[in-house]
Order: sequence, then structure tokens, then C-alpha cells
Amino acid sequence: MAFKWRKWNRAIHRDFGYLFFGMTVIYALSGIAINHRHDWNPNYVIISEEIVEQPVSHKLSKEEVLAILKKYDVADDYRKHYYPYPDYLKVFLNGGIAVLDQETGIGSIDITRKRLLFRDMNYLHYNPSVYWTWFSDLYAGALILLALSGILIPRGADGITARGAWLTLLGIAVPFIFVIYYLY
Repeated sequence: MAFKWRKWNRAIHRDFGYLFFGMTVIYALSGIAINHRHDWNPNYVIISEEIVEQPVSHKLSKEEVLAILKKYDVADDYRKHYYPYPDYLKVFLNGGIAVLDQETGIGSIDITRKRLLFRDMNYLHYNPSVYWTWFSDLYAGALILLALSGILIPRGADGITARGAWLTLLGIAVPFIFVIYYLY
């Protein structure tokens, strides 16, 4: 009985595909997020809101500051406040800051919140521990195996000896061209 390498190749490709499905999605989504970090912050959402209050000529007490913050639903985030300049209130909040020019009554609240899911996926993408590095290395090896086993699955006109060869060469050429263009 001959060794059925195609059967084993399909089984390995299928099972590694299932096993590393989650990792592939995590790395793909966080990779896209990291690629576009100049367009947005993939880890945090920054919420900015303008404050418009009546001008005030005295330094505000903690209770008065809390009353203002309550109008903007951030009173629970209050940490402390101070006056870096006369008539300029600065309030430290959990995850943000509020400022108010008391002379004009105009200010702003800026709050930073963790972005749901992307922050966690990016954390994993940046290799947080030695154990994760081992798992990521195992995953990288599995991707190599998935790529090699994947090109051997199709047969005939779609296989590696026909159409598949041209697509594989194109897939190798594109990154090679980018490296030559941008690096040399």
C-alpha cells in the first residue's frame, strides 16, 4: 500500500486551518489597524466635547467643579483640579482632562477610552510575553506549513504546475518588488 501524501497534506492543511483560525483573524485585524495608525488610533478612542458655561470671576470649589462636570456626565471621573493660570481651570479626570477659561466660559473635555477588541488584539500583535512569543512562533511555523500544503492541494489546470505556479510567482514578486522599490 502506497503512502497517501495528498490525503495527509489535506488533513494537515484542514486541521491547522481550524486550529489557527482565531490567530489568523486576530493578526489580520490588528495588522490592518496597525497599518492605518496614521489615520486613527487603534488602541484608544478620544472623545472631545466643548464646554460652554457662564463666565465666573472666582476660583471654583470642588463642589462647583463637580456641578459643572455633572452636566457633561463626567463628574464620576473627577480626580482633582487646579489653576495653572488665573481664570483658567484645569480638571484631571480618570482617562482625560477638562479645561475651562472662566473669563469667557469656554472650555473642553477630552476623555480617552480603550477601544473595544482592537486594543486587545494589538496587544497580542506586539508580543507581550515570552510564552506568547513561543505560541506566535508556533503559529508562524503553522502558516508556513499552511502555505506549502495549500499550494499542493489543487490538481491539474489549477495546480502548482499550471495556473497555481503563475499565481504563486506573482505572490512572491509583489513583496519582492516593494522591497526593491522602497528599500533600494
